[in-house]
Amino acid sequence: MTEHNHTDGDEPRDDRTDEPPQDDPGPGVPHLGRDEEPAVYGPDYRFDLPEDLDESVVTETEHPIGDETAATPEAEAAVPDGGASTAGEDLDPSNYDAVDVFDTGALDLRDGSDSCYKCTTCETSCPVAEVDDSFPGPKFQGPEQWRLKRKEDADIDESITDCSNCMRCDSACPSSVPLSQMHNEARAEFVEEQMEKLSTEYVRNRILSNYRFFAAIASKTPRLANFVTGLSVTQWAGEKLLGITGEREFPDFAEETFREWWRERGGAQVENPEKRVAYFHGCYSNYNTPEVGKAMVRVYERFGYEVMIPPQKCSGTPMFANGMLADARRHAEKNVKELVAAIGEGADIIASCTSCSLSLRQEYPELFDIHGIEDVAGHTFEALEYLRIHEDLDGALADASLDGEELAYHAPCHARNQGLARQAIETFDDVSGVAVEDVGDSCSGISGTYGWKAEKYDYSMDIGAEMFEHMRAAEAEVGMTECPTCAMQMEHGTGYDIRHPLQLLEAALVD
Repeated sequence: MTEHNHTDGDEPRDDRTDEPPQDDPGPGVPHLGRDEEPAVYGPDYRFDLPEDLDESVVTETEHPIGDETAATPEAEAAVPDGGASTAGEDLDPSNYDAVDVFDTGALDLRDGSDSCYKCTTCETSCPVAEVDDSFPGPKFQGPEQWRLKRKEDADIDESITDCSNCMRCDSACPSSVPLSQMHNEARAEFVEEQMEKLSTEYVRNRILSNYRFFAAIASKTPRLANFVTGLSVTQWAGEKLLGITGEREFPDFAEETFREWWRERGGAQVENPEKRVAYFHGCYSNYNTPEVGKAMVRVYERFGYEVMIPPQKCSGTPMFANGMLADARRHAEKNVKELVAAIGEGADIIASCTSCSLSLRQEYPELFDIHGIEDVAGHTFEALEYLRIHEDLDGALADASLDGEELAYHAPCHARNQGLARQAIETFDDVSGVAVEDVGDSCSGISGTYGWKAEKYDYSMDIGAEMFEHMRAAEAEVGMTECPTCAMQMEHGTGYDIRHPLQLLEAALVD
């Protein structure tokens, strides 16, 4: 969470006096101008005292407003702005009790909500708000709802489940308000306290969130699983019974998972304690597209890295998006434990999925207090990003040549959040025989599980329409992206084959 500190140099002066700013009076005592404005009383009211009132009582306690002759140093001290009398005593914290304005929980995001000045930049960047008129937008879901909840103990608005968790609002906000962190906590609170646990929506979201569990079962008999999920009756039943859209084809499960391939090849083929990385392959590269994981291993071994494949669970990305924080924490505890051990052996953490790298880098330390979590966040990189930092990738590709590769590239929202929107374009810009065209900065629309929900399918396609249009206008008939669900959407909307940048690197650099 971004902290907003006030330094002595920023201390505002009290415009009502010519005296210089006073020293810090101590914790808990507000500085005039920081948290409140000077009191405004209107006209300079004066009034005559009743004849039977002892004037000494007034001059010893409180003088009439505007009656400067009644003001004494003692009386001035008795009426400080916005607080109780401090006359005759030191401002020692032990002399007063702190008051909690908001009943905050484990995550205190008041500083973040107070930083929002309602510029609405987040709302103009929100792809859901653009197509769904009923969605109030990230400003309401974040700081405004946070204030309501903490001040009035209001229920979380149900519309929090309409947020796709694309997190574009985070990078759009000029004040660094932790919007997605607020959304994640609010969504989790809504699911835990307000969503009916036997509802179709809850069951459906729980299934989508725990894709890894069902993928592990399906991968035991991948051909049978692919046959069953490919039946039109299966898609029909999924929509009627669970609310999983029947408009999309389920992804095929690989006949050999990435981890099975890794064990079959005998593990790492390069031993190098000086250059060691731990690969967080995630769920999809393991169960559905092991060719991406294989490309990662071969490319990194080409640069002399020893690749480790630690035990791991889901990064938690689909769980965050569906408010299943308890599930996400269980997975995070396992991941942090194993990844901290890999860091201890000299490895950095590499992810080929930009949503996985964002989860480990940002959402883990924002939402959990697990021991070692900051170390994991600080050692996590996206796969192409890491090579661009630590290797002469341009030099390695200088003599590379590919046979007429033309690709339409989409930068995932979660790549943009990490400042990686242009890395694939820049990497392959000068490679002979390769033409990569950026199809714009729009969201693909699927946002992980969002586009798999029957009631969100049309919205997801409306959001993705701009990307589809740009892809069709490009000369390429093959797409490229780092995000597996963006790849699903790109293929679904255009019919193009989709590749990962690591696969293109493998074709260029590995014999």
